[in-house]
Amino acid sequence: MQITVQRVSPVVMELQIEIPADTVRDEVDKAYSTLARKAHVKGFRPGKAPRSVLTHLYGPQVANDVANTIVNTTLPKALTEKNVTPISQPQVEAGKVAASETFSYKARFEVQPEIEDVKYEGFELVRPPTAVDEKMVEEQLEGLRLRHAALKTPEPARPAQKGDVLTIDFTVEVDGKEIKDGGGQGVQLELGSGQVIPELDAALMEKSVGEKLVTDVTFPEQHQRPDFRGKKGKFHVAVTDQKEKILPELDDEFAKDVGQFQTLVELRADIHTRLEKMLKDRAETAVAEQIVVKLNDANPCDVPPSLVEQQCRMMEAELSMQARRAGQPFTREQFQALHGRIHVDAEKKVRAGLLMAAIARKQEMKVTEEDLEKGFLELAAETGKNVAKLKAEYREKQKRDILIGMILEDKILDFLEGKSKITEGTDAVAETKSAEGASEGAEGDEKKPKAKKKSSKPAEKDEKKDEK
Repeated sequence: MQITVQRVSPVVMELQIEIPADTVRDEVDKAYSTLARKAHVKGFRPGKAPRSVLTHLYGPQVANDVANTIVNTTLPKALTEKNVTPISQPQVEAGKVAASETFSYKARFEVQPEIEDVKYEGFELVRPPTAVDEKMVEEQLEGLRLRHAALKTPEPARPAQKGDVLTIDFTVEVDGKEIKDGGGQGVQLELGSGQVIPELDAALMEKSVGEKLVTDVTFPEQHQRPDFRGKKGKFHVAVTDQKEKILPELDDEFAKDVGQFQTLVELRADIHTRLEKMLKDRAETAVAEQIVVKLNDANPCDVPPSLVEQQCRMMEAELSMQARRAGQPFTREQFQALHGRIHVDAEKKVRAGLLMAAIARKQEMKVTEEDLEKGFLELAAETGKNVAKLKAEYREKQKRDILIGMILEDKILDFLEGKSKITEGTDAVAETKSAEGASEGAEGDEKKPKAKKKSSKPAEKDEKKDEK
């Protein structure tokens, strides 16, 4: 077997493989011998049909089967001999099979680029602040009070105001035609919360139970119903009920109601701790994202398209899940519009991953048993699971490899941070509202493990309420 290796591009390799005639002849003979035993040829007893007859009837099929057999047998050996690892399924272009001639074929596939040196020293990074102040804690507590507010009919009766929860019956017209499935009865909404189209929200202000109203609206271009987007509409609404929110007192009883706390002091301390962890995680994410950008800028190189597409699918699946959780699943048009940006981000992630892997090899970074033990302890703290149980879950090779990969990535990121110039400063990631995470934790919601301690994921889609 003769093998010629050609690197078509930095990420595409092609093997030209030639098989000797005697090997081809042996495979052809073996194929016809097997065929003769199985073939049912009219006029001949089983196994007695001459080879000339079999060649006439099944020649092309035998040639195709022999080519597949030779490729499947020799390609893995050729890859091993040349120490080549494909990262995509090889595309094979086979030649003609003839018993008295050599057989050759080409196999083209993607490989990782050869990365010798990586520029990574001296990156200038900004770490968002992680300090928690009293104002942030108060905002969390206020959020908890709002979530645990009691609903009560205002006494004496008064017009609706921001924060009230109204119950309405309504019908909808679009372009002058009533939409049969567009209305609703007994629908609750909170005024001023952004749950409904602004024109409808404004029209409901100062209204009282029993009142009816008609208001014109323009549906947003991103409305959840494609047939409403950008169109003129009209709401016919009847207000059937009104409730105001009565906030609970901030005392020890409130702390007991919202979680495993005996005093308000304990609740405040828990929120403070959760906010610290959340801001630290977000700061680490922000720094990791900057490292990805800096690595890409300093080390331009080709990346395998198949890895980029794989990363794209993962990112699209994650964004789709976030959108469904927010109650705003993506439409096909939205996904198509997002694909270009996602593809760019995916390419950067893949390139950064390859560059970090090259750094790890050069620095001889490895995940030790001590690193794994620490990783299990961190997972146990995040999930509330027993360490022994987690170790049992991660005995499966695939899951264990994922954990090892995350730990190694953390080590590489720590190494790169140590080689960078980091200053403290504000960042959009740190300035985003963090009320959801800290206050939900106070109520004992189930904890879930993070995908990575330091993640370079794209910014998550803002979670907004559905617009009616």
